[in-house]
Amino acid sequence: MRTSEKPTGRVPVNAERQTSAGTLSGPASRKLPVPPRERKPALAALAVLLILGGALATTLLVLRSGDRVSAIAVSQQIGAGQPFTEAMLREVQIADTGIGYVAWSQRARVTENFARVTLIPGTLLTRDMVVSASRELGPGKAQVGLSLKPGQTPGTLERGDRVQVVHVPSRGAGTDRESRVLAQSALVHQIGTPGRTGANGLVTIIVDSTISPEIVAYASTGEIALAELPGAR
Repeated sequence: MRTSEKPTGRVPVNAERQTSAGTLSGPASRKLPVPPRERKPALAALAVLLILGGALATTLLVLRSGDRVSAIAVSQQIGAGQPFTEAMLREVQIADTGIGYVAWSQRARVTENFARVTLIPGTLLTRDMVVSASRELGPGKAQVGLSLKPGQTPGTLERGDRVQVVHVPSRGAGTDRESRVLAQSALVHQIGTPGRTGANGLVTIIVDSTISPEIVAYASTGEIALAELPGAR
C-alpha cells in the first residue's frame, strides 16, 4: 500500500535569495542617489593665495627684525625744559620697526635742543620729545644755587625733579612767623656733590626771576627748604 506525500509548502532556501534580474531588495532599495560633487576652483585658488600671503608676511617680518639701526637712548634723567648734553645720551642698537627714533648720527643736533617732557634713563628718544626752545630757561627765569643741609632737601632728589621752595623761619625770628611757599614748582637743574662737612651740596633750581632775590636772601641765612613733587614731573 502506497502512502502519498503531501507537499509541505516550504520554499527552498536558495529560492528565497533569488530575485528577478535587475531588481533590488532589502535596505539597498531605499538608498537615495548621491549627487556628484561640485568643484569650486575659485575658492581653492583664494585659499592658496591666503596661505602664500601669510607666509610671505611672516618671512618679511623675520627678515626685517634682523635689521638693526643705531638710535639714541637717555642715560640719565632729564627734566622738562632742560638742555641735552652728550653725557646724557648713549648709543643703542634696535630693530628697525619703522618708529621715528632719533638716529645716533643726529646726537650733535640734539644737544642744541631741550627736552619737551621729563625723560627717565633708558628712554628711546623720538622727535616729539625734543624742542628747540625752553620755557624753563627762557626770559623771566633765573638759576638759583642753594647750599642745603640735611633735612632741608630730600635725599632722593635728582636732576629734573620738581620741588616746592619753602621759607622756614629760624627759631630766633619769633613765633608769629610761619613757613610759606616761595615757589610752587621749581625745576631742579643741577645736583652738587655732597661735601665733607655733612652738607648735601649745591642744588641749582630754576625759578621766576621775580622771586629769586627773596629766595637768595633766605638761602643765605639757612631758611630755605625743598619739598619734592614726584607727581609734577
